[in-house]
Amino acid sequence: MFLRTTLSFLLLFGSCTNNFAQEVNTKLQSFPLQAVRLKAGSFLNAQEVDLKYILALNPDRLLAPYLIDAGLPLKAERYGNWENSGLDGHIGGHYLSALALMYASTDNVEVKKRLEYMVSELAKCQQKNGDGYVGGIPQGKVFWSRIAKGDLDGSGFGLNNTWVPLYNIHKLFAGLDDAYRIGGNKQALSILVKLADWFAVTIQNLNDEQIQKMLRTEHGGMNEVFANLYEITHENKYLAIAQKISHRAILDPLLAQKDALTGLHANTQIPKVIGFQKIADLTQNQDWANAANFFWENVSTKRSVSFGGNSFREHFNPVNDFTPMLESNQGPETCNSYNMLKLTKALFLSEPKANYIDFFERTLFNHILSSQHPTKGGFVYFTPIRPRHYRVYSQPQEGFWCCVGSGIENHGKYGEMIYAHTDKDLYVNLFMASTLNWKEKGLTLTQNTQFPNASNSEITLKLTQPQTFTLYVRYPKWVKEKAFQVKVNGKTFEVNEKPSSFIAINRTWKSGDKVSLNFPMETTVETLPDGSPWVSFVHGPIVLAAKTDTTDLKGLFADNSRMGHEASGKLYPLDEAPILVSNSKEFLSKIQPIKNQPLAFSMGDALYPTKYHSLTLIPFYELHDARYMLYFPVMNQEKLASKIQEMKEKEQVKLALEQQTVDQIALGEQQPEADHHFQGNQSNVGGELGAFWRSTTDWISYDLRNNEQNAQKIRITFGNENRVRDFDILLDNQLFKSVQFEAVKSRKPFEVDYELPAEWNKKLINIKFVAKNKQSTGAIYSIRLMKK
Repeated sequence: MFLRTTLSFLLLFGSCTNNFAQEVNTKLQSFPLQAVRLKAGSFLNAQEVDLKYILALNPDRLLAPYLIDAGLPLKAERYGNWENSGLDGHIGGHYLSALALMYASTDNVEVKKRLEYMVSELAKCQQKNGDGYVGGIPQGKVFWSRIAKGDLDGSGFGLNNTWVPLYNIHKLFAGLDDAYRIGGNKQALSILVKLADWFAVTIQNLNDEQIQKMLRTEHGGMNEVFANLYEITHENKYLAIAQKISHRAILDPLLAQKDALTGLHANTQIPKVIGFQKIADLTQNQDWANAANFFWENVSTKRSVSFGGNSFREHFNPVNDFTPMLESNQGPETCNSYNMLKLTKALFLSEPKANYIDFFERTLFNHILSSQHPTKGGFVYFTPIRPRHYRVYSQPQEGFWCCVGSGIENHGKYGEMIYAHTDKDLYVNLFMASTLNWKEKGLTLTQNTQFPNASNSEITLKLTQPQTFTLYVRYPKWVKEKAFQVKVNGKTFEVNEKPSSFIAINRTWKSGDKVSLNFPMETTVETLPDGSPWVSFVHGPIVLAAKTDTTDLKGLFADNSRMGHEASGKLYPLDEAPILVSNSKEFLSKIQPIKNQPLAFSMGDALYPTKYHSLTLIPFYELHDARYMLYFPVMNQEKLASKIQEMKEKEQVKLALEQQTVDQIALGEQQPEADHHFQGNQSNVGGELGAFWRSTTDWISYDLRNNEQNAQKIRITFGNENRVRDFDILLDNQLFKSVQFEAVKSRKPFEVDYELPAEWNKKLINIKFVAKNKQSTGAIYSIRLMKK
């Protein structure tokens, strides 16, 4: 669990002898990426690998969905995967952002050319459409005309049988915004304003109830981009739209400081909260700011695992039970951390509390850095914490998941939060080898460090003339009290601050001044947020993991399949994983550094059984192409045998079911439904994590895959209701079963197995539920195609 040591910002000012100056600072700002350059190290390597990936993508293929929608000739065929199965064009929006970020970070001429080309081609599409619209959404003009008329059917992830269209177009809005603000492309702003005005016209006749109904479908950070546009143009209409399209179903509980997140699709919510915070900043609305901070504290302290990620199967799990995440091959999603860092940055700039940077550092070094293959490139969607499982990486011409979109952005903006500033003062937030050029102040800062391989950093200042200001240096929460050492030009500077604060060094600085920092790191253990007996090892802020083996890494580099981002290789039994046997935390003393191997630790006989005694802990961001252990179960010797037997019995039941399963759909969940080509009319979703459902008063349908043609039955899980239900099940549009359920007071779901006739044992089977007389089918939880 990522723990904070304090809820308040500790900025302690010492005596005059310490040269501290207490003053009221103006609003904190981040430096533009153009002002920061990375030096040799893991982050510069990640940036360079990302650059190669970005340049391997074909802009004309990314632009194809926009050209199709505008009726213009194609220059290349569109990409496959998510780019031609409903989310057509979403990577194009991310690509604009990635190009802008990478150009700002590197000055790469080819990246700039691509950015200019993408924007100019989008301008042609917009001009051809003639009304300000530009987009890649399939049948976009038909879709938006229905929206303008108030014809709204959908919830969760489908709106009018279109897969998250607002989320999709948000990527273009955000990409154009980044192309202008970060990349300096003025044409992008022209397109953005016209697109925003078109959207304003499209929703102008919708009342608040209709707007909120529309916002039930995932829509990214649409409120944030309109708030950003207001900040750029100072036109009040954009701020009004930003407030209008803020989702009250999420905002209202947060305003009441109420945790209503369990079971919600995690990455649907985080961008909304980024928008709440942006609007709060622009309007000085403290209630909205408090709501955003409440959300951040809840997610960062109660729902995040050691490397900073959150959610399983894309949803927020209960804060008191992380078992589902431990058992799943779909652990925290990289997009979630991408957005949590955006929210963290916004909160920190609004109120510079060191605990925000503690979380930012933990997530950046451990989740974001680990989410890209360090040599071959490719981005990770899910990071399982399931013992002895693994991650899957994308390939440039194959995978086009959401985490590929955020991934090509992630590694081009490492310089965004190393430093920050007010009008006169400077903050050093992160220990990362880099240079800062603060042109307005005639100041160049160089930070030389091998962190995290070494626990020190040296800062050298070069100034055109002496200046008096405060240099704020973060005292991380992972450094013990009174252990952080500072020297200014070789002389000891007395540090009175506590961990998770900022050390304020106020003096008249001159060119050549040096600040030497020493911050000893220690190895600690962290339990899961629910307090269950599973531990992760952390050295300083660096999460450690152990490579177990390289067997059965099915789909390690994903193909073009719809769910290629899921590590679908064999699930190894939990009862056979390494176990820490101890009645206390005495095992920590057995974790010893390995000589001449920075950040490598032997585990010795701390593990059971003996075959695992050779396991070595290394930084998780260095562990790739392998199965691993991130969290270790802890058991005492007396109960070891019984606990293992208990785990074994549970595993046998689950794995037996998995072996029988040919294909399955969890209704009401985004990826399973999209993967199985959900279609329908007048449907609704509900339920809770692990038990979502969908119902309809008209019809819903899915495609089941039976590639081996060995399925023998269909198992459907229904919900009980206190009323008679009567509906039909069709296979390939032919009547399969007429279903009648009597009224039952129990709400407990129940399963029904239907034998599959030989004529329907095909590779692809369409299953359809058709209501009668507009009466609801009731809740349908899951569909499982099975063999014996």
